[in-house]
Amino acid sequence: MRKIKMIVEYDGSNYHGFQSQKNAHTIQDTIENALYKLTGHKIPIISAGRTDRGVHALGQVIAFETEAKIPSDKFYLALNSVLPEDIRILNSKEVETDFHPRFQAIKKQYSYYIYTKDSGKTFLRKFAWCNSEPLNIDDMIKACKQFEGRHNFLSFCSSGSSVKTFERTIEVCQLQQKNAYLKFDIKANGFLYNMARIIVGTVVDVGRGKIKVNDINDIIKARDRNAAGSTAPPQGLYLMYVEY
Repeated sequence: MRKIKMIVEYDGSNYHGFQSQKNAHTIQDTIENALYKLTGHKIPIISAGRTDRGVHALGQVIAFETEAKIPSDKFYLALNSVLPEDIRILNSKEVETDFHPRFQAIKKQYSYYIYTKDSGKTFLRKFAWCNSEPLNIDDMIKACKQFEGRHNFLSFCSSGSSVKTFERTIEVCQLQQKNAYLKFDIKANGFLYNMARIIVGTVVDVGRGKIKVNDINDIIKARDRNAAGSTAPPQGLYLMYVEY
């Protein structure tokens, strides 16, 4: 029995998130069905994270055990041949049997895109938050920096989480304006449920003037989801990569 690690990118527009769900179309089910077509065996996969409905990935990590004789470095090519075009395996390799893509991850980075023009929304509505309202970018950049460091991020976690601790360390939280796009980059040692989207939504509320830059630290200390801002929509969020 071998364990295979793969890097996966996907367009999450047509899926109800990554994790398998009853009576729902998911990334996990689609990959597992493709593995069955390829090998003739039911093979469960484990991922580095459970992205929500409509969220995309350029560097999701999965792993699974298999007895298939397909060479490990060619496995991704074989699997791509039976996957839909909105899911692509970028590479594959054999790893130690105790490798776990979620528990052994030490850092993850998400990026979030906001498209700020009125024209072009028809084509970008599934891949960015199309938001052309006036925003104070300078204040948003300052607000991002308030999130860096180790904090209790309970204020930035949606209900339904089963984690034991809400403390996380954000190494990078920055905003850049590139032509018609605003791009958030958030790197941390882990993320709570909807944490990245709530941080983005809160920073946008700073740009709208609904929240002051100096209020961010108080919102963090409040440890209350109601104290934070809105939750940004899913289609602007991308899991970029996972470090081990």
